[in-house]
Amino acid sequence: MSAPEVTSAYSKDNPFPALVTENRLLTKPGSAKETRHFVVNLTGSGLHYKAGDSLGVFPTNRPSEVAELLSRLGATGDEPVLLPKAAAPIAVREALVSRLALAGPTRKIVETLAARASASAEKARLEGLLAPEAKDMLAGFLDEREFVDLLAEFPSARLTAQEFADHLRRLQPRLYSIASSPRVFPSEIHLTVAVVRYETNHRERVGVCTTFLSDRTPVGTSPVPVFVSHSHFGPPEDLARDIIMVGPGTGIAPFRAFVQDRAAAGATGRNWLFFGDQKRATDFLYEEEWQPRLDRRELTRLDTAFSRDQINKIYVQDRMRENAAELWAWLSGGASFFVCGDAKRMAKDVDIALHDIIADRGGMPPEKAVEYVKAMKKEKRYQRDVY
Repeated sequence: MSAPEVTSAYSKDNPFPALVTENRLLTKPGSAKETRHFVVNLTGSGLHYKAGDSLGVFPTNRPSEVAELLSRLGATGDEPVLLPKAAAPIAVREALVSRLALAGPTRKIVETLAARASASAEKARLEGLLAPEAKDMLAGFLDEREFVDLLAEFPSARLTAQEFADHLRRLQPRLYSIASSPRVFPSEIHLTVAVVRYETNHRERVGVCTTFLSDRTPVGTSPVPVFVSHSHFGPPEDLARDIIMVGPGTGIAPFRAFVQDRAAAGATGRNWLFFGDQKRATDFLYEEEWQPRLDRRELTRLDTAFSRDQINKIYVQDRMRENAAELWAWLSGGASFFVCGDAKRMAKDVDIALHDIIADRGGMPPEKAVEYVKAMKKEKRYQRDVY
């Protein structure tokens, strides 16, 4: 009989102050992306995880952005603000650093600024954006801006610290698929993170949490509030079952964990991985790990799709179609099928390819293929971790 699992004192409501012990760049010079590997130390937390789980991270906002907001509000930072559901007020600086999201302005702040603007040109511009026929223009305007832009563009509209804080949503933790197995790394969690940096409205923007980890968390010294988010997504308990994993880009994270986990557990089922990104030379994440696993038969097959390495872009779903006969042989033999990564396009394209392959190779009409996929989902043989 297995020992009962000890429940940790740490959770989303009481995150563990973990140390990041490694932060290394996975992409190589010349890549259009900045993808990093982080190691988070769980020693002393009592936290447990399994392959397929996610790590929740509570970030803080950039100090430079907070400083500009305080300056444009004419605030010192010490002004008290009361946040929803809070028992007592806190200083507005603390609220802007760690409690409130500084992006995602809505129509409501435009209405408030229009009511407060004392400069006629500013007032006219704001009222123009609020006109019923300007709905699309307002959406485009807000899409290009964060709260700091609005304070900069309409300086005559004066708001108190509390009035401004009332327009901001709560800063939420970010969830990252765990890229390690507890069988191999019981006191560590590995993450595969694409660092977000871009520009809108002539301002540099960043992913709040991705740059919190990459730029503002010194390795080994600065605690990061984390919690484990348990998931139904995970490798089959049946170690003899074959698995097919489709994980382009950072979608590779849980499948690195799956392969580690199944190798450590002595699984006899085969593992087939589809990985894709832009260029093999710069974006082949964990390349140095896959060949040894292929050599040891811990990974049975690895099919890659590097979209920018030829004139015609090739994606993971194209590799699936190229290997349709073998893929159907695995599926009809009971293999589980997993997808992780971009929900908007990749996951949809992979789903279409899966249905087409089942209909074509299984010799069934499209409606029967739909039923087959539904049955796979019901049996938990088709699982997705998409975002």
